[in-house]
Amino acid sequence: MSTTSDTTSGTTSSGSGGAGGDETPYRYTARLAQDIEVAWQDRWEERGTFRAPNPAGPWAQPDEVAALGEKLVVLDMFPYPSGAGLHVGHPLGYIATDVYARFHRMLGRNVMHCLGFDAFGLPAEQYAVQTGQHPRKTTEENMVVMRRQLRRLGLGFDDRRSYATIDPDYYRWTQWIFRQIFEAWYDPEVERADGGRGAARPIAELVAALEAGTRRVPELAGRSWSQLDAVERAEVVDAHRLAYTSEAPVNWCPGLGTVLSNEEVTNEGRSERGNYPVFRRNLRQWMMRITAYADRLADDLDRVDWPEKVKTMQRNWIGRSQGAHVRFPVTTVSGERAGDGAEVEVFTTRPDTLFGATFMVLAPEHPLVDALVPAAWPDGTREAWKGGAAGVDTSSPQAAVASYRLAASRKSEVERQKEDKAKTGVFTGAWATNPVNGVRVPVFVADYVLMGYGTGAIMAVPAQDERDWDFATAYELPIVRTVQPSEGHPEDRAYVGDGPAVNSANDEISLDGLGVAEAKERIVAWLEEKGSGEGTVTYRLRDWLFSRQRYWGEPFPVVYDEDGVVHAVPESMLPVELPDVPDYAPKTFEADDAQSSPEPPLSRVPEWVEVELDLGDGRGVRRYRRETNTMPNWAGSCWYYLRYLDPANDAAFCDPQNEAYWVGPQDEPVAGAPAGTRDPGGVDLYVGGVEHAVLHLLYARFWHKVLFDLGFVSSEEPFRRYFSQGYIQAYAYRDGRGQPVEAKEVVEHGAGDDVTFTWQDEPVTRELGKIGKSLKNSVSPDEMYDAYGADTFRVYEMSMGPLELSKPWETRAVVGSQRFLQRLWRNVVDERTGEVVVTGEPADRATTVLLHKTIAGVREDYEQLRFNTALAKLIELNNAVTKLASPPRDVVEAMVLMLAPVAPHVSEELWSRLGHDGGVAHAAFPVADPALLVDDQVTCVIQVKGKVRDRVEVPADITEDALRELVLAREKVVAATPDGVRTVIVRAPKLVNVVPA
Repeated sequence: MSTTSDTTSGTTSSGSGGAGGDETPYRYTARLAQDIEVAWQDRWEERGTFRAPNPAGPWAQPDEVAALGEKLVVLDMFPYPSGAGLHVGHPLGYIATDVYARFHRMLGRNVMHCLGFDAFGLPAEQYAVQTGQHPRKTTEENMVVMRRQLRRLGLGFDDRRSYATIDPDYYRWTQWIFRQIFEAWYDPEVERADGGRGAARPIAELVAALEAGTRRVPELAGRSWSQLDAVERAEVVDAHRLAYTSEAPVNWCPGLGTVLSNEEVTNEGRSERGNYPVFRRNLRQWMMRITAYADRLADDLDRVDWPEKVKTMQRNWIGRSQGAHVRFPVTTVSGERAGDGAEVEVFTTRPDTLFGATFMVLAPEHPLVDALVPAAWPDGTREAWKGGAAGVDTSSPQAAVASYRLAASRKSEVERQKEDKAKTGVFTGAWATNPVNGVRVPVFVADYVLMGYGTGAIMAVPAQDERDWDFATAYELPIVRTVQPSEGHPEDRAYVGDGPAVNSANDEISLDGLGVAEAKERIVAWLEEKGSGEGTVTYRLRDWLFSRQRYWGEPFPVVYDEDGVVHAVPESMLPVELPDVPDYAPKTFEADDAQSSPEPPLSRVPEWVEVELDLGDGRGVRRYRRETNTMPNWAGSCWYYLRYLDPANDAAFCDPQNEAYWVGPQDEPVAGAPAGTRDPGGVDLYVGGVEHAVLHLLYARFWHKVLFDLGFVSSEEPFRRYFSQGYIQAYAYRDGRGQPVEAKEVVEHGAGDDVTFTWQDEPVTRELGKIGKSLKNSVSPDEMYDAYGADTFRVYEMSMGPLELSKPWETRAVVGSQRFLQRLWRNVVDERTGEVVVTGEPADRATTVLLHKTIAGVREDYEQLRFNTALAKLIELNNAVTKLASPPRDVVEAMVLMLAPVAPHVSEELWSRLGHDGGVAHAAFPVADPALLVDDQVTCVIQVKGKVRDRVEVPADITEDALRELVLAREKVVAATPDGVRTVIVRAPKLVNVVPA
């Protein structure tokens, strides 16, 4: 095999053995593409082509920053380093952000584009449990594979800014941020710079106010700060911290020995991994007081440029509702009549329907349940109320409620909330009093009410709520309509619409005839006057459960003293590193042992758990116990975008000057923001899948706002602009059992409507699904690199359709993108000789006009992330050039520059062969001549008596008189007006209407 070295670019062009054969040794093939791509990737790395200068910190290059144009931060969502590596669906967003970043770099901007790894996670830990191999080793090996695949794709990342959340130098700062949150509280009275009230403040300010007696808190219960001992003071302060420990309802899986997130629990209430039963248990957990920020998290969505559907998802998750808290007196076990003893508080958005509340329902986890249940069923208890239909022990209320609660603990929240689920419940044996009419109503426990929403109790108004209607029907409970249904509404269904109030009056107040809004206002005022309730705002959002009984996560930077008081370790002791453990699996229990408690892997390292430390608080060396839970993997992904700005900084997570430069507030707010809004700052473009559009974005926003309140960042939001990319889907195949089979092994038979498919000679069905291991339809980008080259792969993915939509992958269609690049290559390079074939002669006017229209269109498309339409324009221009006798240099060079963001390797090679030094990465993007964007010729439609009779091409600037004269001379107009013309209506240059005499 012979090779020829190209002296211009230094790239080796293969001969007949690797390119186009003996006759076309310089043809653009997959082999030649690979040679070109690897060579340019090496060159970019050697030159540091994509390294963005910082204004301050360890990488301070203020002169370079000043010499560049505006800054731009373009980021992708943090990837997890999977052992399977990338499939062709993963790079979609990475290529898109790379195109956008490269385009703006060519516009002269200082562009930061980088990627790290969200490397703590359950898959590596599960593998460690199975094999005994340390999850760090597994994770780092996976990162090696992904880095290779990403580099081969030609992504223009700043390589200096890449890191993983598992690096101690990184999670040192994750722990540092946790310390700031732990050492902070939310002061609802402090006035913010934007005029609003409420912000995080250092906990030391609260302690100082308590010591001085200038602030009283409910926890003091009438005592002064000086009257409390050290443990009591700690309890008071901890009740206000933004990070705190609490008994919280969690998904406890004894069979796995760990707490599971809701996403890890199936609809049947079993673990996704292992299919073990899962129970709802109250366990001590770390929590984040994200609810303190509920209003700001909802309101500030108006200040960012995000898809409206994503904003709606966040608002729904926060779930802000205007309504009322209403208190129902209840009879306890020791009570003699309704009204004695305790009260059950409910939140309702429809206090106007209170007269229709005919029973109450408590969540199985409600803390008042035990106090309400008597030893024996009250006289006259209906059999239906005892819960026999739910399969529970009905011998006594205590037995029935206990067995029902156990059954409920085995169900996931998703299953409990299913709309079509049969409603089940048990009468507690207690009664409540409806405060508006004094009617005694039974109190049930039922699993369709969740402790995590509202107060964990509801007033059931069956006439106005479908779930309550179904329950009332099943349990023979009264139904009283309090809103007049619309005409024709079925009598046997709840009415959930608006209408005038009915059956809603007592001796002191009447809502009858009022509309919903007025009825709400009047009943809330009455409840407040009577002390039975008050108008309020509530939220679906609950404090964030922030601990896991696992090994592979960030250790908490806290210790507990002999009294159980928690202390943050000093910053000088960070990072608190993970120790090696003898066993990565948490202790497991019998699958049905609901009363067992977690024993995390870290608890098995006593020399790490039990330590003697001097915390620098003046108490000297004392004995402490470390936290054996670890942080969830959300922790590292809450703030990683900030570390990109200054990853070499040992003194701070980010230099304030770098933060202000890269993500600080901008001069103008985003389009559509409310008038007078201050720009929140944040990442200029953040791209990722919609599956992370709620929790990841919400958690990152919370951490960022705390950092803003405490003065560590100048920006108020992490992501100024977010773009939700679609998925790439691929065909998947299922056998007769409905199980997926390997898509690559499926054989296709026939064509068109008669096509069938077999796997191992057995028929299979075909469906379109998300690419991944579960459907066995993965396609590796490595296969695309080998078969076509990275640039062809990039062009294909960007041309598949709008970035925000999901679209099907079709390997056979990739060849179309390769042919486009081959045609472009031939317009520059002779496939037989390797010589440059462009001519110095200027292009004709038609080609020049098309070029400048393409430049204008591609610029706009790149800016708006419409990469598929940009490529369509480039293909059209290239096809036009292909038809010319000789490709004009001025058109070809502009075309190469415009293609460079999408296909950077072949563009670099062609730019070099065209005689240019310096590469295309920082070359100036072409600029359209406005004069050439105006059409010289337009089509004029000619009508006679309103009907189209003719068309004619005319100059765009033709006058009305000239156009009238031209039209009247047209043969078809003359033929259609034998008796002459009465009038001519001219709308130059596009329309003329002739009215015959």
